[in-house]
Amino acid sequence: DHRQLYRYVVAGLSLDWSPEQIAGRLRRTPTADARMRVSHETIYRWVYRDAAEGGSLFRHLRCHRRRRIKQGRYGTGRGLIPGRISIAERPAIVERRARFGDWEGDTVEGARGKGGIASLVERKSRYLLAAPLADKSAATMVSGAKGALNRVPAILCKTLTVDNGKEFAAFKRIEEQTGLSVYFADPYSAWQRGCNENTNGLLRQYFPKGSDLSGLSRSALASALKRLNHRPRKCLGYRSPHE
Repeated sequence: DHRQLYRYVVAGLSLDWSPEQIAGRLRRTPTADARMRVSHETIYRWVYRDAAEGGSLFRHLRCHRRRRIKQGRYGTGRGLIPGRISIAERPAIVERRARFGDWEGDTVEGARGKGGIASLVERKSRYLLAAPLADKSAATMVSGAKGALNRVPAILCKTLTVDNGKEFAAFKRIEEQTGLSVYFADPYSAWQRGCNENTNGLLRQYFPKGSDLSGLSRSALASALKRLNHRPRKCLGYRSPHE
């Protein structure tokens, strides 16, 4: 019933902010109007009611669902890459997120044989870099990682933690061309790269599973990255990765 609050929530949804991000950002905004506060649960209920009445606000939620469903956990089993350095040998400071420059990397796959995206997220700021991939070859990943990191200063290129996918088989070349020290998570341990796993879920809002990514333009990818890097995050006190 509060027009200003209504406009704020709708504007946040139009930028693909989650209800929790909208509510958290409001709490960071100074105001003498006590009505300019709302819980994320209220926003969710309102969006789902809107969907039940034929509205389209739900399309701005991450998974584009009309109602909540339970989420399951998953992991992937892959062979070990020769010469890999285990996450057990990664400096302890990386786990604490006590500095900038430690990254997690992965591949967001398109439909079978239809390209993909190299995603690199900085652990402390949650800042996301990405590059389109024509295929899942190791050489393509080296090129994608180098291209995504080409404007990152050396002081922000310390470590990179990846899974055991064969696209990272040429990790030594990634180290040589980016200055990063590459470490591999344990098999069946997606939680060891939880920041990257969660961020890939955010990317899926713009590039759903089964999408043909073979013709993905850099401008389309850059547009999605801009939205994600300027979106407030709960884990950052509702600041954005860019901030």
